[in-house]
Amino acid sequence: MNLDAELRTQPPKFLDKARALAHKGVQFPSIAARANLPAKDDDSHSNLSWDAAAGRFVSQPIPRGDTTYRVGLSLSPMRLSLINEDRPVAVLELENVSCDDAAEWLDIRLDEIGLNKASTVKIPYELPHEVSKISVFSTSSEAEQLGKLSIWFDLAHAVLSKFAADKSGLVPGPSPVRCWPHHFDIATYVGLETGDSETTRGIGVGMSAGDTFYDQPYFYVNPWPHLKSSQLPQLPVPGNWHREGFVGAIASAEEILSLNDIFSELPVFVNGAFAIGREELGI
Repeated sequence: MNLDAELRTQPPKFLDKARALAHKGVQFPSIAARANLPAKDDDSHSNLSWDAAAGRFVSQPIPRGDTTYRVGLSLSPMRLSLINEDRPVAVLELENVSCDDAAEWLDIRLDEIGLNKASTVKIPYELPHEVSKISVFSTSSEAEQLGKLSIWFDLAHAVLSKFAADKSGLVPGPSPVRCWPHHFDIATYVGLETGDSETTRGIGVGMSAGDTFYDQPYFYVNPWPHLKSSQLPQLPVPGNWHREGFVGAIASAEEILSLNDIFSELPVFVNGAFAIGREELGI
């Protein structure tokens, strides 16, 4: 598959409905993990991996006896799955399935293998209104858009995985590339010094599927603590500084699509913005 060509076939501003459906859907594998894994202070037990080969989000591994299970959400077509090792053992096609029925299906599948039901826990955050109001997964009208959204996650996973590998020599260095179901972004956080994560310096590098700030996917490089918004240096193309609510380097999907060669030029922005962030943080 030529991801560059595939990305250019769908205007990124028309992915909002697909994004809301996917954002709703990823709550299922996340709460299955919450119900069955010990809680971690950074909430990382609830985050998801992106399985590029299968085009799906997957929960953290859930051990049961001598085997391991995950719960997955595929986007194109949209389906929920129970996975034993790497093999789906039960699949629910989500077209025209209510969220309540999907939750019941997941509970039954987990109970059958002796795991806690996902419904025993609730997500500890509020979802955007356009996500929380979804009651039925009507996916057929958004099938093409869901496929394109999947490709944006393919791109992000590839770029961020290479970036994290390149920065592995830093201490404490990059976290695994994971999708966070709260904000529906995929990211790594590069710690630049040891100590309390609330006060030590670091830089988050990721891609949001879109939010109240941008109505399309966008890559971001966000230094912590937040930079002052004045007198920031120029960023590599196609980046610009976001200053509302947080200060970070941003490249929107439309700006990324303006590049001649996304796979060679987007990493230049990511690495360049990261270098600027380190310099501005003084580390």
